[in-house]
Amino acid sequence: MNTEIIQNFPADHKAGFVSIVGKPNVGKSTLMNQLVGERLSIITSKAQTTRHRIMGILNGTHNGQEFQLVYSDTPGIIKPQYKLQESMMSFVRGSIEDADVVLFVTDIFEQHDENDVIERLQKSEVPVLLLINKIDQATQAQVNEKIVYWHERFNAQEIIPISALNNFNTDKVFDGIISRLPQHPPYFPKDELTDRPERFFASEIIREKIFLNYKKEVPYSSEVVVTGFKEKEDIIVIQAEILVERATQRAILLGEGGKMIKKTGIMAREELERFFGKKVFLEQFVKVEPDWRQKERMLKRLGYDE
Repeated sequence: MNTEIIQNFPADHKAGFVSIVGKPNVGKSTLMNQLVGERLSIITSKAQTTRHRIMGILNGTHNGQEFQLVYSDTPGIIKPQYKLQESMMSFVRGSIEDADVVLFVTDIFEQHDENDVIERLQKSEVPVLLLINKIDQATQAQVNEKIVYWHERFNAQEIIPISALNNFNTDKVFDGIISRLPQHPPYFPKDELTDRPERFFASEIIREKIFLNYKKEVPYSSEVVVTGFKEKEDIIVIQAEILVERATQRAILLGEGGKMIKKTGIMAREELERFFGKKVFLEQFVKVEPDWRQKERMLKRLGYDE
């Protein structure tokens, strides 16, 4: 870290890492996007959409004190069934080990099967805020019942009912984080929003549209690699390779006469233009890479090697 940068900040500057963990599909990505104020994590109704640890950086002043929060959105905690999922769970382990504060996100309708998450967090000495999400879909009685359940089950520093979708009580979450943040110089330059490059977000946006447009195993067997990213004055030219495991999956992705891949490409291009604030020309190629989710060398090439 640049010591010159450190010296330019007041001694009471707060900074720290905040990890968002929980089971799949409880609203972790929606919460991070709300807390950072930017759409960094992809969101779909399907479980296990997030595969990487994605950092979102928030800088500001709270009660006259400067701060930098480095949020980590992590994959939903599951029992791994293949090497890709093992790598995804290593991202979760790393984010808990690095954290200054952990946000343990649960769902108001979760059927008490969070043991995987609880096991990991009980081994950690990091302060945990337990967030009961999606309360906009529940009655006050259901919320109260869930708060009592968690008080008896888990020793959290604070239990906060929230609606990440409606941004309800996220200010209370923010206050809870700030009060537990250590005094430390910023870890990243103040103008940075994330630790990920533009290519990463381009591939995530394309992958999100695959999750939205296809069913069953196709989204889970697909990976997107951005092979070309050239920014010109008035347009960004992006080439993307979509990997699947079998020829039948390739045929489904393409659709009859290439209609489905064209639809996916149009949706992705529109989202990319919103994200980058510039016109985008997108080329997509679908390639069969047998059993890529089980190949260590392939997973390393795709960035699953934290």
